[in-house]
Amino acid sequence: MAFKNKLIRNPITGQDIRFLQTAKDTDGKLLEMEATYNAMSKEPIPHYHPHQEEFMKILSGEVSIRMDGKVRVLKEGDAVHIPKNKVHSMWNATGEKATMLWKVVPAMDTEYLLETATGLARDGRTNDKGMPNILQTALTISRFDTVFRLANPPYIVQRIIFFLLTPIAWLSCYRPVYKKYLD
Repeated sequence: MAFKNKLIRNPITGQDIRFLQTAKDTDGKLLEMEATYNAMSKEPIPHYHPHQEEFMKILSGEVSIRMDGKVRVLKEGDAVHIPKNKVHSMWNATGEKATMLWKVVPAMDTEYLLETATGLARDGRTNDKGMPNILQTALTISRFDTVFRLANPPYIVQRIIFFLLTPIAWLSCYRPVYKKYLD
């Protein structure tokens, strides 16, 4: 479970997240984090948040953001607002660490998704882009589809595929969330 100053590290994507304010701290209004992108971190899969906005401010270094089909480099002091349903991805393409203040409004259960994704990566259960196999993805993405959706394939296609894969995933002992990642 996320709590103030808890630090999670994703060895695959090269991102560290320190929780500053959790959903519990803000009655669900806000999730605030400090995210550090290690040098040459990997670009995550393009995604969007159907019910949330994100606000980021670069505290040090440079962060690349892909949005509207264009890559923009944000430098120290720059800020960006990502409206709900806006496809994006962020990473650090430089040789130096980058740190940003990151707010998600409303918080919903984003912290659990971040803890789950990071735990899967730490346990070697993702590929080199930080994505788990299709059975794990079917369960986890379905569980968190109110806070995170893949940009492709179209959402309705994902829902059909994941619906068909869900029973196989459960029978294969996969779970949408693992308690050990939330501790």
